Amino acid sequence: MPRAPASWEGIAFNQATASENRIHADDVARRYGFRGGLVPGVTVYAYCVQPAVATWGLDWLARGAARVKLQKPLYDGARFRVETSPAGAAAFAATLTDPDGVVCASADVTLPAAASPPPTRRGDPPVPPLEDRPDATREALERLRERGLGSIHLRWQGRGELDRTTRSLDAMPDLIRPDRGGFAHPAFTLGVANWILAANVRLGPWIHVESDVRHHAAIPLGAAIEVEGRVVDLFARGGHEFVDLDVAVFVAPDAPALAARHRAIYRLREPG
Repeated sequence: MPRAPASWEGIAFNQATASENRIHADDVARRYGFRGGLVPGVTVYAYCVQPAVATWGLDWLARGAARVKLQKPLYDGARFRVETSPAGAAAFAATLTDPDGVVCASADVTLPAAASPPPTRRGDPPVPPLEDRPDATREALERLRERGLGSIHLRWQGRGELDRTTRSLDAMPDLIRPDRGGFAHPAFTLGVANWILAANVRLGPWIHVESDVRHHAAIPLGAAIEVEGRVVDLFARGGHEFVDLDVAVFVAPDAPALAARHRAIYRLREPG
C-alpha cells in the first residue's frame, strides 16, 4: 500500500512577473483590488500536488490525477502550508493556506491503480502568428469553439525561472528539479493549458481558477511536446467572463502525457 503523502510548508514564488498576463505584475493586480501580483494558479496547483510527487514519485507523474480549485490569491514571498489528509488508500485532500490562515486552494489528489483512458492526437493545425490573434472576446472564443484552437509545440528545457516553482531548488523534490535532469514539474505540465489559450487569443489580465488533471506519462528533460485544446464552455458570472478548455498534451509526436479540463476567467470585470 502506498504511504501517505505528508503536509509541507514553503515560500511562495511568483515566477511570472514578466509574463504577458499582467495579473502577475504588482501594478496591474493592484488596479483590480489585489495586494500585489498573483502567484500563478498552476504554481499553486504544483504546491498542492507536491506531496504526491514527493511520496509516489514517477508513478504519480505517469498516471496520477488531481482536481484543484483556486479560491484566494497567494502572493510572492508568503509562507504557505499545504495540509494533507488521507482520502483512501492512495488519495488525499490538500488544503493550501497563507500566513493569515486563509484557504487559497484545495485539491483532491489520487494515484489510480491504472491510468484513465488517454487522449488521442487529432492533428490540429498550428496556431497562427501571434500578431494575428484576435482579442479575447466572447464572439472570438465562440468562433474558436466552432473552428477549433490552433495547436502549439513546446520543449521542456529546464532552464530559467519559469522552470521552477520555488526560488530555492532545494524545496522541490529531486524528481522534478531541472538542475538534476528531472522530469517536467506539475506547474509546467498544466501551464500549457494557459499557453494554448494565450497563443490563440490576445488576453488582458486573466486568472486560472480550476483544473481537473489526469497524467498519462512523465515528460523527460529535453522532450518536445505537442499541445491541442478546444473550447468546451463559455459563461459569465459575477461580472467575469469564464472559459472552459479541454487540453491534451503529447510527447511528440503523439504519446499521451496529460489531459485536463481547465477553467479560467479570461476577462475580469472592470476595476471599481
